[in-house]
Amino acid sequence: QVQLQESGPGLVKPSQTLSLTCTVSGASFITDNYYWTWIRQPPGKGQEWMGAIAGSGSTYYSPSLKSRTSISRDTSKNQFTLQLTSVTPEDTAVYVCARADDVTDWANADYWGQGTQVTVSS
Repeated sequence: QVQLQESGPGLVKPSQTLSLTCTVSGASFITDNYYWTWIRQPPGKGQEWMGAIAGSGSTYYSPSLKSRTSISRDTSKNQFTLQLTSVTPEDTAVYVCARADDVTDWANADYWGQGTQVTVSS
């Protein structure tokens, strides 16, 4: 059974860096050929794909967020991490990690974390 769990601060100040970790159990970054994905949903809006890291270690980012986003992984801990720099209140959202078969078909990811609320406020 694959499980994903997000962790990180629920409150971040404007201009700071948001950092979230997704801990994966029941799957391996190295042997499994999937895209480990970050998605967010601002209040009252739809889901937004932020980016992904593949089993190979290659990374993919949303063009609109690419300049502020970094996704990395720690294979020894089976974790992958999202960093979003220079946050503003518009980055307030529920952040979710997921496992997808295809980097573009993230909406049909087969396993999802429960999501974590991040609020950007001073």
